[in-house]
Amino acid sequence: MDEAQTPGEALADADEHGPEPELKSDEPDTDAADPLNQPVVVPRWIQLVLLPLALIGAFELVKAAGSVFIVLVAACVIAMILNPLAKRFQRLMPRGFAIVASYLLVAVCIAVVIGLLSEPVANEISHVSGNIPSFVRKANQELQSVQGFLNRHKIKIQLEQQGHSALQSVEKRLLKSSGSIVSFSRDVLGKAVTLGVDILLTFVLSVYLLVYARPIGELVRRLMPPGDGTPADDYPLLVQHALFGYIRGQLLFSLLMGASASLAMEILGVVGIFHDGSKFALFFGLFYAVMELIPYVGPILGPIPALLVALVTHPVSALWVLLVFVGLQQLEGHVVAPQVFRFSLRINPILVILSLLLGYKIFGVAGALLALPFATIVRQTVLYLRRHMVLESWATQVPPL
Repeated sequence: MDEAQTPGEALADADEHGPEPELKSDEPDTDAADPLNQPVVVPRWIQLVLLPLALIGAFELVKAAGSVFIVLVAACVIAMILNPLAKRFQRLMPRGFAIVASYLLVAVCIAVVIGLLSEPVANEISHVSGNIPSFVRKANQELQSVQGFLNRHKIKIQLEQQGHSALQSVEKRLLKSSGSIVSFSRDVLGKAVTLGVDILLTFVLSVYLLVYARPIGELVRRLMPPGDGTPADDYPLLVQHALFGYIRGQLLFSLLMGASASLAMEILGVVGIFHDGSKFALFFGLFYAVMELIPYVGPILGPIPALLVALVTHPVSALWVLLVFVGLQQLEGHVVAPQVFRFSLRINPILVILSLLLGYKIFGVAGALLALPFATIVRQTVLYLRRHMVLESWATQVPPL
């Protein structure tokens, strides 16, 4: 007859014969045994009614918010970028001082970069403005040589007179535009005040987001489906890492392309194809690097200063400059971009174009600049929800006969 075993006898029997196979299923070693890791099932009525209404309502709310939404997105982007730096400083000082130190470090870095580049760039811009008459004289000499060739071969085409008048008008307009910068700056000053207020609000809001980063992260974790408890499956950290990776990749990409453009202009100047390329190499490279921060449109606007100078000084050299920048864009698309963005977030080109168009359509230039960071956040959110949320099937189940 089997008698009931005491707990000690059961433990001794387990040590002697090994654990029973059925007890393994009671250990929470797998994800299926943990109810927190079970995906959230979205009922069909929510899919049919609430999800479409939520998407439409969110779109209308963003559209109605206007500049407030831009300020909020910009503040969130800044806060998520600076949060890892603040965490490092927090090891040495309290959270508040760590946030201040993070902003000060970024401000010092920006000031150092501006200080290093402002003087040479300003010198090169003033040099370009001062050389406008010499550019016109060189162009006149080219016209005279072409006109002499036509006259020697008895070709009745008068280019010199029309060219002189055209160059004189171009020179007057260029000099006049240099003087109109002041009046243009006055017109921009009014808009700069409004922009300054938005920037101030963005800065203040980003500071508060950093101060309350921990409770905000806890609130987001409660609202989103729970992960497995590891940093690799933590939604706030995933969004922060994806956004930081995108920003880091974009800055590195812009820096590499600007340096490549500056080096290419220097080489053209050294070999004698484009003499002014070596004089203004830093300015051309810096302008190209800044334009690379603007997706799709930037690579088209970047070569404009170099092409204008080449057209005025020597039209044939403009063709070489154009070929160099076309080669740089091919290098950008096939070599630099795949290598730089290999470890950062990759977004489908169709989604990139749609994000830029939608951002520019709703919020203008500011919307276009923030479209890709916002798309990065949305993409990471969708990827996280796909892992932790399941839509209830619409297939009708026929009962077995």
